[in-house]
Amino acid sequence: MTTTTPPAAPSASTERGGAVRLTGIGKKYGQFTAVHPLDLTVPQGSFFALLGASGCGKTTTLRMIAGLEVPSSGTVHLGDEDVTGLPPYKRPVNTVFQSYALFPHLDIQENVAFGLRRRGVKSVRKQVDEMLDLVQLGDFARRRPHQLSGGQQQRVAVARALINRPRVLLLDEPLGALDLKLRRQMQLELKRIQTEVGITFVHVTHDQEEAMTMADTVAVMNAGRVEQLGSPADLYENPRTTFVANFLGTSNLLAGHVADVSGEDVAVTVRGTTLSLRGDRCATSPAPGGDILLGVRPEKVSLVPAEDAAGIPAGRNRVTGRIATSSFIGVSTQYVIDTPVCGEFEVYVQNIERDARLVPGAEVVAHWSAAHSFGLGADQDIDAGVRTADTGEEAA
Repeated sequence: MTTTTPPAAPSASTERGGAVRLTGIGKKYGQFTAVHPLDLTVPQGSFFALLGASGCGKTTTLRMIAGLEVPSSGTVHLGDEDVTGLPPYKRPVNTVFQSYALFPHLDIQENVAFGLRRRGVKSVRKQVDEMLDLVQLGDFARRRPHQLSGGQQQRVAVARALINRPRVLLLDEPLGALDLKLRRQMQLELKRIQTEVGITFVHVTHDQEEAMTMADTVAVMNAGRVEQLGSPADLYENPRTTFVANFLGTSNLLAGHVADVSGEDVAVTVRGTTLSLRGDRCATSPAPGGDILLGVRPEKVSLVPAEDAAGIPAGRNRVTGRIATSSFIGVSTQYVIDTPVCGEFEVYVQNIERDARLVPGAEVVAHWSAAHSFGLGADQDIDAGVRTADTGEEAA
């Protein structure tokens, strides 16, 4: 395994200046609002992701940070410096795009050295070697871009950007051109590189897994606004809107009425079935008689044949139904259950000890802990954020 030597640590002044702060930043194109005025702070040294479907405003936001788009309102600060009026080449940021834009006539060493030579730096060999070691391409210095794989070319593009020692590295869908297996490898590579150099990364992607794998903090964007901001685990476990619940993975959302609130316990009636959740997992204030959406992730739910229902521990939420379809996907089997509370209730069962009785047509009971339920406001579109299988775009 290649031993990497990280570049020299940033100076104290650079550390103070590495945070990105957007204040009231917005962008209009005529009558169309691409980004509604928003406030956003990216901490120094963090890996930050802007996540959303096509057209949500994430790339426009990134381009305003880079200086490639002029905001219609608001300011962009890097640390204490207001860079709103500065052109791109005067901002201490570099951008890596999906198209790597490597120079085909130059070898990898000269591609990485390009930025330094353009600035008039005479002695570049040591810095270039450090960067190639960082991205684990030291043995490929004399190869041309066409002799490298897509993932290796992407690492060259990252090295070329980092060698200029920017305060912030901006990544615009950098892994979109790679196949699934290589994309997953590069997710880990980018996170490793960011951890080693300690530079602030701002990453734009429409891929939920990509954002959740790499980022410390994720801003989920929708229609030019930030729907929710937080750590990947918090966004997944505690969605505050139906868009976030549906866009980040899969959720079973059940429309019901609050039957009772007793301390932290909330009882919800869904089409004659009483289910429970905890008040601290509600994005809205539940009140008896009010409407609410009760949600649960498919992997939080257990599934047993109806004849085994007596063995379900007391206090768990229960939904009876019949298996409509099942799909084996390796790590788990995904079931769609036809139930009184929901026509398509999804359950993901890990493939450890598969029960041969769980087949389409079987009568079953789905059950889960009340602590795994979450509550959302019933005034939202229950299908917001659902991505259609044929287009991959968010349902309107």
